[in-house]
Amino acid sequence: MSTIFEHMVLLSNGVQMPQFGLGTYKMTDSEETMQAVEEAVSLGYRAIDTASIYQNEREVGEAIRNSAVPREDLFVTSKVWNDEQGYDETLRAFERSLTALDMNYLDLYLTHWPVSDSYVDTYRAIERLYDEKLIRATGVSNHHEHHLKEIFAVANIRPMINQVELHPILTQEPLRQFCNEHQIAVTSWSPLARGRLLQDPTLSAIAAQHGKTVAQVIIRWHIQHGLIVIPKSVTVERIKENSEVADFELTSEEMAIIDAMNRDERTGTDPATY
Repeated sequence: MSTIFEHMVLLSNGVQMPQFGLGTYKMTDSEETMQAVEEAVSLGYRAIDTASIYQNEREVGEAIRNSAVPREDLFVTSKVWNDEQGYDETLRAFERSLTALDMNYLDLYLTHWPVSDSYVDTYRAIERLYDEKLIRATGVSNHHEHHLKEIFAVANIRPMINQVELHPILTQEPLRQFCNEHQIAVTSWSPLARGRLLQDPTLSAIAAQHGKTVAQVIIRWHIQHGLIVIPKSVTVERIKENSEVADFELTSEEMAIIDAMNRDERTGTDPATY
């Protein structure tokens, strides 16, 4: 039987990125973080998403080394934080992340937020890292259309990924359409809306139809929209449950019902404030 771990998204430069992975936001306990990452990799997860601000890059790197999976079979993402941005600053921040992870390269490096007057230079530094083959793909996070257009004006290589808050009550359809037109794959962070939807009656009814949990239905919705999705959990049972979404399919009617839940409601910061 096929698993969700076999699903790949082809990036604009030809690199294959796993469509499903593990987010590590707020994994601050060292032992808990290492256990979660090691368990995820042993289950079949091949994409791990971290960031300098998460302060767990060292643990993520160690957990990966503890696994029996070769580094080249994994897809590791990190991000440059807001007070590290700018051209030279980003290059130094990347070196710190690489040292903490104890790796020779990253698969993907992102600008975490579009800090005014810095994010374009930050992305130029990410381009340089790509030219030097220190990263396999370039990207940004939390960038609106106008941020992307500013980058397009100076970039030699357009971002391959935009990681944004995205879930059934924040479907981001205009931004997704823009990214699709410009061959930018979209990754959903906070894909479960930080648990706000887990008791939703509409989603509960759809879940019951499939013998699945609401979380599994939401993850499946992301997958069927072609989105990359990185749910976070430190619980072994939940890490496993989140991955069990390849054995059912939402109908077009169910997808439309979930799409219609959109309220443009964020659980996090609006990038427009940056």
